[in-house]
Amino acid sequence: MADLTTAPRTGAAAANASSASRRGARRRRDTLIGWSFILPNFLGFVLITLVPVLAAFAVAFTNWDSYNTPDWVGLKNFRRLLHDDSTKIALRNTLYYAAGHVPLTILASLGLALLLNRKIPGASFFRAAAFFPYITSLVAVALVWNMLFNPESGPVNQLLHWFGVAHGPGWTNSTDWAMPAVIITSAWRDMGYYMILFLAGLQAIPKEQYEAAEMDGARAWQRFRAVTLPGLRPTTFLVLILLTVQSFKVFDLIVVMTAGGPGRATSVLSQRIYQTGIVDGEFGYASAISVLLFALVLVLTLTQFWLNKRRERA
Repeated sequence: MADLTTAPRTGAAAANASSASRRGARRRRDTLIGWSFILPNFLGFVLITLVPVLAAFAVAFTNWDSYNTPDWVGLKNFRRLLHDDSTKIALRNTLYYAAGHVPLTILASLGLALLLNRKIPGASFFRAAAFFPYITSLVAVALVWNMLFNPESGPVNQLLHWFGVAHGPGWTNSTDWAMPAVIITSAWRDMGYYMILFLAGLQAIPKEQYEAAEMDGARAWQRFRAVTLPGLRPTTFLVLILLTVQSFKVFDLIVVMTAGGPGRATSVLSQRIYQTGIVDGEFGYASAISVLLFALVLVLTLTQFWLNKRRERA
């Protein structure tokens, strides 16, 4: 009798073990398939991004011209940062650019998204037209805007003259107006891309919330404050992070439009890194500036994450 009851149990245990083995094999196979998709991108990230970043941290503590053996100098490069006027000016200009570019781009892209989220004739065409500058050659964008900002014959100053401004700004020829010109150009180029993100966020907000607010007698501005802005909070946070990182690493637009001038009015940290490392051959000091830039972006990004979590808990 004991043999009869034990046999079925043994058979069931063997079946369960076999089933578990098949599930384990299937799980390992799925894992390998997943890694086969991830591995090429991961290897590219390690070789092209992670290794150079770690190398930059190591080189920042050396004096190296890329030809001779690096000399360990400890914190000498970082102490030099404290007394380098060119780097201080580049840092100030980078903060100036970010402080203008981030809010202006957010406002412009959000305004476009609100306008083009409505059912208006040709909405698809206007969305494509607003996005087009983002995929246009940056060199072409910079050259066109340089012509628009020409103090003597540019349409911008001619338009200002038509509104009664007798002497328009010097724009890229002026130390006071060169950075605002770059910020305007950059915001115009980028707003189409971030408009797409805001459009996705707007279309994810349930229409029932607008209908309920309208039934409660809320006006357009009240609906915007009570429904649209809270619904766009995740999208706005994403856009803010992307724009912050993009603003601090700006390089190509500055080089093409102003080359960091006039004087050092538009010199930024990325350009300073290029000038110090590639042109002057001071790779150790250029790496120290890169570490400074990395630390700034990291601190700002972590601060934004902390503020966002605090806002969500409130």
